Amino acid sequence: MAEIITHAPIPPIEAVAATIGMFDGVHRGHLWLIAQLKHFAAERGLKSAVVTFSNHPQNVLRPDCGLKLIMPISDRLEMLAATGIDYIVLMDFTRELSQLDSRGFMKLLRDSYSTQALLMGYNHRFGHNRNEQFADYRRHGSELGVDVARAEEYVAQFAPISSSIIRRLLNEGDVTTAANKLGRSFTLKGTVCHGFARGRDIGFPTANVALPQSNLIVPRNGVYAVQVMLPDGSQRGGMANIGIRPTFADSTERSIEIHIFDFKGDLYGKSITVEFVCRLRDERAMSSIDELKRQLTADLSAAHDALAAQR
Repeated sequence: MAEIITHAPIPPIEAVAATIGMFDGVHRGHLWLIAQLKHFAAERGLKSAVVTFSNHPQNVLRPDCGLKLIMPISDRLEMLAATGIDYIVLMDFTRELSQLDSRGFMKLLRDSYSTQALLMGYNHRFGHNRNEQFADYRRHGSELGVDVARAEEYVAQFAPISSSIIRRLLNEGDVTTAANKLGRSFTLKGTVCHGFARGRDIGFPTANVALPQSNLIVPRNGVYAVQVMLPDGSQRGGMANIGIRPTFADSTERSIEIHIFDFKGDLYGKSITVEFVCRLRDERAMSSIDELKRQLTADLSAAHDALAAQR
C-alpha cells in the first residue's frame, strides 16, 4: 500500500521517480500514465511517486470558476494507492506554490521529496510559465540533476480521455460515455437524510442523499438507472431522480433521491454508494400526481431493463 506524504519528510523518503497531476477521477488515462511511471521507476532502480494536490489548482487561481470534482479526495487517494505505487505526495495548492516556475517546482520536488526522475504526462504543463515546452523541462532537469522523460500518449479504447471531458459528459447527463472513459461507473457516496417524503406518499419511497462536500459534480437533472451499495455490503438496483421535483414545486434546491428496488428498512443517517448505470430521461413537471405515478411506473420498468442488460 502506498505511503501518503503530506509534508516534506524528515528524513527524506527513498529516491523516487515521480509524475505530477490532479488525477481527479483516476480514469483510464491516469492509469495508463501510472503504469508507465512504475516501469520508468523500476528501470532506474527508484521508487514510484505520484505528486497530487488536495485542492484543484483552478479553484485557487479562479475561485469563482465553480469547478466541481469527480470524486472526493478520500476516494482519489484510495484508488491511487491501489495502483501499486510506492508514495503519494499530497500537496496543498496555494497562491505561493502557483508562483513557482517549473524549474522552481522541480527543485522543490528534488530537495524535499527525493525526486531523481520525473515522468511528464503527454500534454502536461506545470509551473507559472505554461508556455514552456518539453525541451524546457528537460533543460531544467539536466541543470538540477533530475532525469525528465515524457510519457506516451493514451490512444487506446475510448480516447481522448481527460478529467475535463468526463466532467462535461456528467454535466450533460451522459453517464454511460463517462463510465467508458473512467473505466468504471460514476458513483456518488452520501448520507441518507430526511427529505419531503413525497415519494413515499405516492408509493415510490426514496432515500434522499446528502453529499459529504459541496464541490462534487452531480450529473445533469434527470432520471437514471442505478445500482446502490447498502451499508451491510449488499447491492440492489434502483432509480435515481436528480433535480428540483417540478411537479410538486416545493423547492428550487437540487436533490438526489434514490428509489431502491424491493427494499424496506431504515437508512437514515447511514452512508450509501450510488453507481450510475444509464440515463433514462430528463426531469420534467407532470400535469397531475396520477400522471407522475404512471411515469414513475414506466421509469421503474425501464430501469429494471437497463440493469438486466448490464448483467
